[in-house]
Parts: sequence; structure tokens; C-alpha cells
Amino acid sequence: MPVRIQISLLIYMVVQGALFGIGALLVLATPLTAFAMQLLPWVVGVTALMSIPLSYLIAPHLLARFEGRFAFASSINHRL
Repeated sequence: MPVRIQISLLIYMVVQGALFGIGALLVLATPLTAFAMQLLPWVVGVTALMSIPLSYLIAPHLLARFEGRFAFASSINHRL
């Protein structure tokens, strides 16, 4: 399994939790509160689906940070 997909799977729940929090605030802190029982299940489903591509797009940035830091550290060690 490619590293990008592995990182995406690791950060999926974090991204989904953040998106759900934003969605829940939008529902519960607005006049939509009257329809909260109907809207919150939709918020859960929509944020779960939105988190898949978003975590896949975030993964290369996390991988690039690791590879850059690792390459820098290894080049320093070779100079010594």
C-alpha cells in the first residue's frame, strides 16, 4: 500500500472530526437548531464523505515535511 494512502488513513479521523465540529457548530449555533435532529445525521454523512478526498490531498504535505527533514538531517550527518 502506498505511503500516501497510509498517511491518508491515519489523518482521516482527525480531518473528519474537525469538519464535523464545523458542521455541528453551523447547525447548532444558527436558527437551524430547530431542525438539528434532521440535519446532524446529514452533517455526519457529508463530513465523512468530504474527509476522504481532503485527507488524500493533505497527505503529500505531511510526507514532504518528513522527507525534507530526513534529507536535511542525513546530509548533516554525512558532513561530520
